[in-house]
Amino acid sequence: MSEPKTPTPTPAGDTYKGWVFKWTNYIKGYQRRWFVLSNGLLSYYRTQAEMGHTCRGTINLATATITVDDACNFVISNGGAQTYHLKASCEVERQRWITALELAKAKAARMQAESDDSGDDFSPSSPPMAPGQGGGSQNSEVQSALRTLGSKVEDLSTCNDLISKHGSALQRSLSELDSLRLTGEAGDKIRQVTERATLFRITSNAMINACRDFLALAQAHSKRWQKALQAERDQRVRLEETLEQLAKQHNHLERAFRGAAQANATADNKSDVGPGKGEASDEDDDNEFFDAVEEAPEFITVPADPQFHKRSSSNISGFNSEMCADDQSLNEEPLAMNQDSPSQELVPLKKRRTRIPDKPNYSLNLWSIMKNCIGKELSKIPMPVNFNEPISMLQRLSEDLEYHELLDKASKCQSSLEQMCYVAAFSVSSYSTTVHRTGKPFNPLLGETYELDRRRESGYRSLCEQVSHHPPAAAHHVISDRGWTLRQEITVASKFRGKYLSIMPLGTIHAIFEKGNNHYTWKKVTTTVHNIIVGKLWIDQSGEIDVVNHTTGDRCHLKFAPYSYFSRDVARKVTGVVMDKDGKAHYVLSGTWDEKMEFSRVMQSSRGGENGTEGKQKTVYQTLKAREVWRKNPLPEGAETMYYFTNLALTLNETEEGVAPTDSRRRPDQRLMEDGRWDEANSEKQRLEEKQRSVRREREREAASQRTSSQSEEVVDEDPLNDPSLKSVPHENYQALWFERCEDRITGEQVHIYKGGYWEAKDRGSWEGCPDIF
Repeated sequence: MSEPKTPTPTPAGDTYKGWVFKWTNYIKGYQRRWFVLSNGLLSYYRTQAEMGHTCRGTINLATATITVDDACNFVISNGGAQTYHLKASCEVERQRWITALELAKAKAARMQAESDDSGDDFSPSSPPMAPGQGGGSQNSEVQSALRTLGSKVEDLSTCNDLISKHGSALQRSLSELDSLRLTGEAGDKIRQVTERATLFRITSNAMINACRDFLALAQAHSKRWQKALQAERDQRVRLEETLEQLAKQHNHLERAFRGAAQANATADNKSDVGPGKGEASDEDDDNEFFDAVEEAPEFITVPADPQFHKRSSSNISGFNSEMCADDQSLNEEPLAMNQDSPSQELVPLKKRRTRIPDKPNYSLNLWSIMKNCIGKELSKIPMPVNFNEPISMLQRLSEDLEYHELLDKASKCQSSLEQMCYVAAFSVSSYSTTVHRTGKPFNPLLGETYELDRRRESGYRSLCEQVSHHPPAAAHHVISDRGWTLRQEITVASKFRGKYLSIMPLGTIHAIFEKGNNHYTWKKVTTTVHNIIVGKLWIDQSGEIDVVNHTTGDRCHLKFAPYSYFSRDVARKVTGVVMDKDGKAHYVLSGTWDEKMEFSRVMQSSRGGENGTEGKQKTVYQTLKAREVWRKNPLPEGAETMYYFTNLALTLNETEEGVAPTDSRRRPDQRLMEDGRWDEANSEKQRLEEKQRSVRREREREAASQRTSSQSEEVVDEDPLNDPSLKSVPHENYQALWFERCEDRITGEQVHIYKGGYWEAKDRGSWEGCPDIF
């Protein structure tokens, strides 16, 4: 067993470390672990090499109890949450650890009490500081310095007591020798030693008193230091406020100047037209100002009012008069411009709901349902709505547009490589809504559709249709006025494995940008739902994504690290590298799929570093400072009672007028579940599924009769059973209404592409071709 260099335990301010046997479990028993005692904390590691990165456990000795079992065993516990059963190699080693631990515990408790006292002394007199100010850190440094000085004085005081104790004993011994009335040289020596011992004790007492005086002086001056720090902090706050006011005034003056100049050029009445012109150009000025902020963050920005989306035009005076006449009505609901109208007409945006009924607390015997489902395809298992969330898979696909602004920004990029960073971040962002969402979406009925028309708010229109039932497949098409198109056809394969559920989305996602005609494709990773039978459900994403630009040959390889108890990396980690067609790295992406993504520009790459799993050297990228490209939006208040829906998800099943009769919003079982009427929803769900099965059987009979009639009319020279053309006839002759099946020219896959007509039919209010599925 490794021991410290000195046989005596060191003080708690230093470090005491060594090998100690720790009880793990009844199978492995005691295992040797490397323990480190430092600053009142006892930590342990599997090996000494782990000290730099992985701590296996830590106990704060200030609140811990230390008990001795026998000659070599001792126990450390902090009240039940953590208990370490330890065994030293010998009794001497155990005693060294006990002594070090007791000393460290006493010092830690004393420092904690002093910290509480100092907090009571200084906290009330110090007002809370604004974020980013350094007064708090300076105050903390002063407090820490005082506590350190006090600790050292306590150490010196302990040493003084020991010196006094042993010095007194030494003087008594010398006095006894002196009483022997020794003469000659021996008596002189004894008197000389006695004088030196007395002088040593006096000097030690003087040293202790000087240290105490120094501590008292430091404490007396600390309040003066505190006032000086507070004055500096207040002055800094005043300077920042003054600078912000100057920036605001400068911005307003610049707007007024531009408005006056434009008014002088276009109208005679400067007093009426000038301010209107300057006000109408708020959006353009703000956009320019914000762009400057991204490049030069030292500028202070003044954001525009988010309740209004203005669009400049020539008729500004009329616009101003309307606003002044009815300010209250304009403030009641947000406005947006009608993109189709060139005039200055403001169209009110629809207010979206922010809550749905709370999820009922219904109990369910999960095992009674799941025990007969092992190994079966999930889409073929009759599941009650208790496992669902009140949206369909089509609506869940539409949730990929939660962060559509990433594609908006990508469409404005001049560089295809930087555009790739935004597209890659968009591919990761679609998983951020799944971290708490353990509910299963409703399986769409064949022919079911879902539209998401956010053209006025966000500039895009989305349409989904269930184009196949076995296997279940949904086609999705999004067109944006901001220069991009998104389409995908996803087939979900899922298997229940007893302990976990694997969901494998099959299909390719396409993103096409008008600017540069860049065409990107990628696929989704595997989603795993753990603890299906026992324990709390939790979701993990794992796998790899290759985002490919088929126009330029650029590529981004993203890796979703699966969760591992033994991993040193942060949970839900995602990493990626953006490369050009020649394989040269330009950007490095990193982050987590449930929180944020950042990208850094690569300045230089080289081979080196630690060896990989196969003995290959890892590539080392020298990058600039990372920039955040995406961050997850916070969940709405009370999301835990609303299926952990995001703000967008809360609006997906909101009723809307004019949608198709096959729209998911009109699905009765889903609506009943959202309203909390789960028993009725289960009955309605069984009715819809049985109706779908009967329609499918009728469709198969029609297809079989058509094949029979066509075979009877043809003259076949060979045995019909050996005709391969007859064997390839599909059993289901269903054709989607808004999508057509064709071969994708990029991937070569058979996919469904939007053929048009839906939005025109909606404008006409004509839905004659829609099937009756509900």
